[in-house]
Amino acid sequence: MGESNGVVVRRPEHRPATWAMGSLFEHLVTADESDGRVGVSLVTQPPGVATPLHRHTHEAEAFLVLEGRVSYRAGEETYELDDGCFIYLPQSVPHAFRIRGTSPARFVAFTAPGGLMGLYDEVGIPAAERRLPGEDGQPPEVELPKWAEVGPRYGLEVVGPGIPE
Repeated sequence: MGESNGVVVRRPEHRPATWAMGSLFEHLVTADESDGRVGVSLVTQPPGVATPLHRHTHEAEAFLVLEGRVSYRAGEETYELDDGCFIYLPQSVPHAFRIRGTSPARFVAFTAPGGLMGLYDEVGIPAAERRLPGEDGQPPEVELPKWAEVGPRYGLEVVGPGIPE
């Protein structure tokens, strides 16, 4: 809920939420609410979720891992992140990640400028509840073609394969 002075306060039960990538994305502040400056989301992703090597030509990203294990490739280096770890990715740096272990990872994702979470909203579906999607989620064969179609508008460029299992 926004205030007329630009302050945004989000209680857990009022966060706009999207299911994409078999994951839950809860918006904390959107680009529209921050005059385009930032986008911040709380992300919950199950073990095994992985991205291809990609880059964002429009924004820098940062992640604060609250809980879980994440292998994160940034440029030529791969980092093993867990509870409390932070990573900042400058604009256009190729990166990929894979959620490790047996429990979901939860992290706060930041983008500057904001706007990237609009991509997840376009390819995903509104979350029926604030939990990981199950059978009520969108099947990959429906979602994956949307990434190829919508991603370029958001400056998303796939540049290589992901991190192996």
